[in-house]
Amino acid sequence: MFEITITTDFAAAHRLKNYNGACENLHGHNFIVEVSVVCKELDDAYIAIDFKVLKSIVAEIVDKLDHRYLNDINYFDKTNPTSEMIAKYIYEELKEKLKNRNRSCKPSKVSVFESLKAKATYFED
Repeated sequence: MFEITITTDFAAAHRLKNYNGACENLHGHNFIVEVSVVCKELDDAYIAIDFKVLKSIVAEIVDKLDHRYLNDINYFDKTNPTSEMIAKYIYEELKEKLKNRNRSCKPSKVSVFESLKAKATYFED
């Protein structure tokens, strides 16, 4: 197996429902997103997945979050747009997009940093 990792970022606002503290108020972050995929095979050029291709796929997902009020996104209707749930959202979207491309790759983990000192990571067993 090969693991490929890229990093990107986006800016967005949110508020946390049922949270007793300052994060219950509207506020924003410059989120940093780290995405890792694992691939079973290499292509003829010995590449698991081209960094450029992975960056493009992740950009499609992150563009839906960038400069948005995350609470307005349907995915977060029944939950909070926490770093944990943002990571899960990106993971699930990436999993679907990779599956549609019939690649030997699947998401390994997605980490979302809401600051340089705090991150949440989502992965599946």
